[in-house]
Amino acid sequence: MPVHSTPHRLHFHYGVSISTEGEVRCRHQHYAASNSNRSRDKEASPPDKSPFPLALDTRRLHFLSLRRKTIPFVKSPVSSGASSGSGQYFVDLRIGQPPQSLLLIADTGSDLVWVKCSACRNCSLHSPATVFFPRHSSTFSPTHCYDPTCRLVPKPNPAPKCNHTRLHSTCPYEYAYADGSLTSGLFATETTTLRTSSGREANLKSVAFGCGFRISGQSVSGTSFNGAHGVMGLGRGPISFASQLGRRFGNKFSYCLMDFTLSPPPTSYLTIGGVRSGAVSKLSFTPLLTNPLSPTFYYVRLKSISVNGAKLRIDPSVWEIDGSGNGGTVVDSGTTLSFLADPAYRLVVATMRRRIRLLNAAELTPGFDLCVNVSGVLKPEKMMPRLKFGFAGGAVFVPPPRNYFIETEEHIQCLAIQSVNPKVGFSVIGNLMQQGFLFEFDRDRSRLGFSRHGCASP
Repeated sequence: MPVHSTPHRLHFHYGVSISTEGEVRCRHQHYAASNSNRSRDKEASPPDKSPFPLALDTRRLHFLSLRRKTIPFVKSPVSSGASSGSGQYFVDLRIGQPPQSLLLIADTGSDLVWVKCSACRNCSLHSPATVFFPRHSSTFSPTHCYDPTCRLVPKPNPAPKCNHTRLHSTCPYEYAYADGSLTSGLFATETTTLRTSSGREANLKSVAFGCGFRISGQSVSGTSFNGAHGVMGLGRGPISFASQLGRRFGNKFSYCLMDFTLSPPPTSYLTIGGVRSGAVSKLSFTPLLTNPLSPTFYYVRLKSISVNGAKLRIDPSVWEIDGSGNGGTVVDSGTTLSFLADPAYRLVVATMRRRIRLLNAAELTPGFDLCVNVSGVLKPEKMMPRLKFGFAGGAVFVPPPRNYFIETEEHIQCLAIQSVNPKVGFSVIGNLMQQGFLFEFDRDRSRLGFSRHGCASP
């Protein structure tokens, strides 16, 4: 999703403690994200030496002791934001002590975990919450500006000077987006609690996040953000939620994003840790690629696209990452629609238009190039062309038509795939295309697994 900035990179560990096992849920919102809103990661300069090596050693010993008490997974419910008109999936995360419950967008395309914050002293807590009140939490701990972890987040421009002698010299951040949207505030750590479908709770201590006091721009305050109070970055950078909890849970996470159009909507899930052994055997795997110029994203190598079993003649170079870091294909839970490099997109649309067994819509819905009229058709899905994506390693992804045709108005369905110029962007497998599949991100083995099996509620 266009909730991505330029985080600095530094490897470090956080202490994480879990009170119990459980399950964590997400919510989904519906919108058409712009692929061009992604910005590039920038490399940070080496961190300054900490003035407190003993404190760092103590933190490391604490972390190592926690690793002996491994818990296989935490599985949390995820909910759709379709009812509020947005195309995102939400995780219910409770922050602070006492806990304040907020809804965060589950986003594999960004790293920073951040929430809307208020500095109000006298405001009373109420439910449902819309912002986090750090003054009401006994465990809120602002990060000092000379803490090495402060170098992980981009700073305001001009950046304020860090006073090494002052105890309360905080770490400011400013996380900007390509469309000018931004969140800025203080980098801090806090105790967080994940609601679980089993009724238990998972308490996570010292989770680093951005406490955003200034939020502006369409990407973080427009209709695409309806119902959200922040973002849970699940990217590959060191400050993402997935990275902070990584080693504790085998450096894996997975999710099932269910069809938000069904009534009642089935439960979606986000799992931190490995999936059950029975589900693993049914996964198809493809390698995760790295792009040094965009290290946040989960890149995969898309090799072919077929329509109704016929492989399209697409030049392999269309899918490559070029020397400037553009191109390639990203799997992103925070983008609703899917995007294909323009040469491939035009061929897909032209082929589908020839193969489709429905009448073209009299007028196209703005923003879509292929729309059909399904009035009077009992099962329009059976009339739609079938897409098949071939990935490196032999993995084949065959989504049902409802994953790439959406109802834009009554009796009108449009192809939920957009074009992107590979010289300035990249192809995206968005969350709509992923619905109904189990996706596992295995960061240690650098592979992505997916399957139509394993999404049933436990």
